[in-house]
Amino acid sequence: MNKLTTPQRIAAQIQDNTTIAISGNGGGMVEADYLLAAIEQRFLETGHPCNLTLVHSLGIGDREHKGSNRFAHKGMLKRVIAGHFTWSPAMQALVRNEDIEAYCFPGGVIQALLREIGAGRPGLFTHVGLGSFVDPRKGGGKANRITRDELVELIEIDGETKLRYRPFKVDYAIVRGTYADPNGNISLEEEAIDMDVYSMALAAHNSGGNVFAQVRDLVEPGSLNPRHVLIPGVLVDSLVEYRQQEQTYLGGYDLSISGQQKRLSSRDGIALVQHPVRRLIARRAAQELLSGASTNFGFGIPGGIPGIALREGVPYKSLWLSVEQGVHNGLMLDDALFGCARNADAIVSSLDQFDFYSGGGIDVTFLGMGEMDQHGNVNVSHLNGNLIGPGGFLEIAQNAKKVVFCGTFDAKGSKVAVTPEGLTIEKAGEIPKLVSDVEKITFSGDYARQSGQNVLYVTERAVFRLTSDGVELAEIAPGVDVERDILPYMKFKPIIRNPAVMDIGLFSAMEE
Repeated sequence: MNKLTTPQRIAAQIQDNTTIAISGNGGGMVEADYLLAAIEQRFLETGHPCNLTLVHSLGIGDREHKGSNRFAHKGMLKRVIAGHFTWSPAMQALVRNEDIEAYCFPGGVIQALLREIGAGRPGLFTHVGLGSFVDPRKGGGKANRITRDELVELIEIDGETKLRYRPFKVDYAIVRGTYADPNGNISLEEEAIDMDVYSMALAAHNSGGNVFAQVRDLVEPGSLNPRHVLIPGVLVDSLVEYRQQEQTYLGGYDLSISGQQKRLSSRDGIALVQHPVRRLIARRAAQELLSGASTNFGFGIPGGIPGIALREGVPYKSLWLSVEQGVHNGLMLDDALFGCARNADAIVSSLDQFDFYSGGGIDVTFLGMGEMDQHGNVNVSHLNGNLIGPGGFLEIAQNAKKVVFCGTFDAKGSKVAVTPEGLTIEKAGEIPKLVSDVEKITFSGDYARQSGQNVLYVTERAVFRLTSDGVELAEIAPGVDVERDILPYMKFKPIIRNPAVMDIGLFSAMEE
């Protein structure tokens, strides 16, 4: 049975008041934008489909037109359930202006919930999210005032408090692959990542919905290696071939990213962060790397740590690296292409990766830090009234054995001189980041203490540590005075015992 059709015919099948799940990741990875553009065009021309619910686990788009931006029109959406929002400022505006309902859940939770929906089970039962903004006691993941339905609830299992994320029907899943045969068998063998395409297709098919797939090439029946088929054709209703499909926004297809080839590499394969303050923070954080450890790097400042480690003799090659998109080891790419790597050792589904994280598979993680407060809480998901979303942050931060948060001491207008002698604060930033209480809790200090996690907060001026008594000032940068440069610009007073001075070698010039 030939399932090949056109994007316009698929767009015409999307009904009003239905739920669409889309797979993808920032940078264009496994983003079925050829199909999404057709759905958007139909809405702009006819006003349909409208009142949709959009579901996606990680950020998708180019911040302007592609990915989730295709749905960011007033009237097109009723509700969004997502793990990350920054790749669509238009979607953020709809949420902020209360034009749509919005639920912000951890990315791994959304992926696992789709699997549970596909398996016909009564939702997702997990510890992930306890104590954070998705805990019903702290908002239940609702992102604005018009969002009222309770999609997550507290339950007790064997005397322990857990969360149950409630299931919902998925009417359509839109996924992407490299190759498909006319029967709908789909291989992602030349894609950068696999993401959650199987669990998403399973959820839609077993909900009685439809699965639509975009692929680069249609091939002869029987020509696909069955080991390469990630979505069997029984789950797929319609296919669209798009020969201009690109692996990422880099353009073309790089087989060292998809794993078919190995590219000759050197330390130059990972760029060295150039901003002096961000470099300083990354250098100090890199001192927390543990030889042989299962290690994770988050987006932002932590993305600069691998480049530091390669150049400063830290045992980079002894680490086992992974990111939530499913990639293990290799030369991790950063910024818009965060989530893929050249010369990876393994690429598994993002859902499998999140299971690894949720169960405590990470020894040490390095994550960004939007705000930190007196309780040791960290916020990266809701900043200055804008919905950012945690992506994979929450599963990772809540379950890693050691967590190293990396962020600047303050924001907006801060001027800091990094010299071989230390740090000079020329102008304080207008926005403090070390506050009395964070806007929303993405990482719970109380949960971390109960779990026995080792937690550090690294800034350019100082390093703080979470203790049983609270947040302690552990180190200060040379040239920095606690009373002059630190305490006046914090909204709480940390525990001060006998802080050490940061290693002066961190402030010296680096070989590029």
